[in-house]
Amino acid sequence: MGYSARNRVQLVKGGRDYFLLLKKLINKATHSIHLQFYIFLDDETGKEIIEALKSAARRGVAVHLQLDAYASQGLHQKSVQELRNNGVSVKWFEPLFKSKHFYFGRRLHHKVVVVDGLFSLVGGINICDRYNDMPGRPAWLDMAVYCEGEAAYTTYHICRKMWGEKKTLASVSWKDADTFCQTIPVSEQIEVRVRRNDWVTRKIDIWRSYLEMFNKSEKQIIIMCSYFLPGLLYRRKLSQAIKKGVKVKVILAGISDIMIAKHAERYLYDWILKNNIELYEYQETVLHAKVATYDNIWTTVGSYNINNISAYASLELNMEIRNNSFALHTEKVLEDIINTSCKKITWENYSSSTHFFRRIWQRLSYGFINSVLKLFTFYFKQE
Repeated sequence: MGYSARNRVQLVKGGRDYFLLLKKLINKATHSIHLQFYIFLDDETGKEIIEALKSAARRGVAVHLQLDAYASQGLHQKSVQELRNNGVSVKWFEPLFKSKHFYFGRRLHHKVVVVDGLFSLVGGINICDRYNDMPGRPAWLDMAVYCEGEAAYTTYHICRKMWGEKKTLASVSWKDADTFCQTIPVSEQIEVRVRRNDWVTRKIDIWRSYLEMFNKSEKQIIIMCSYFLPGLLYRRKLSQAIKKGVKVKVILAGISDIMIAKHAERYLYDWILKNNIELYEYQETVLHAKVATYDNIWTTVGSYNINNISAYASLELNMEIRNNSFALHTEKVLEDIINTSCKKITWENYSSSTHFFRRIWQRLSYGFINSVLKLFTFYFKQE
């Protein structure tokens, strides 16, 4: 799928900014709302979104909420029934023991909202308190892209197809979408393409995009990733980029919600540092963002982590932006985070904190993560 030009795009930081924008979009909807989330809970943040969705449905908006059946199982049945009683359609992705293929490891990892077929939010942010700024507790660090225009319209039809086209109300017509896109001044238009990953259905778009970045970059790559476990091919391509003079910076979590994954990630620090990659750990909260940019020309934001779970198991969706101003802005945001909230990992501080037994544990964690992936995906068949 190629780039479309008639789009307005904005980088959105997680927390209060994201949820204020999300509620604004829901409240202004007139035709339809499609939401796809990995985690949706009915805590304080979730309840606010539930009330907004119920209100939209009561005023005649077609609301379709698709959730991962495993990760969102904490959403109480009472809340689901309230949503349905108020006209919100709720659908579960891959319910346990009820799925066609029972692909336990294949999860809906999307974090996508599309309103009226033209306004979208795509990122790594789930619907619950830890992704929001709560009293005395700042949100996990995360990012999203707000897009209006052709790429949002593409995302809208992805959501419709996943839901089941025939089960939804009449779609937003291309004629109406085209009319809206014509109102975007040429000076504000930004090239965007929607990319997906779902190995089972032979979609490896985002995986290929990262390879493209490694191959095409000439000056600098900055990667922010919450669970960074690149496979052999990615590591080889990164090494090749560095050998041709590309400066690579990687921002990872210093505080992790899944400590065994963090230990596995730190097993690769030897390789990262030996390859002269600048390595930073974010210190303020849990880092959950999935962002990359290179050479001030290209940026990707979405749900895709650089690891084999995103590559071969989960359904992922990113938006990729080919625009100098947007890339420069994203780079500045990432550099500001490095300068104000990160600890630089060097050979000195890494080796002084990593003794023999810790290194053994990191190796075991790395092996365990890879073994779990193989266990949950060995029986996957491509359609």
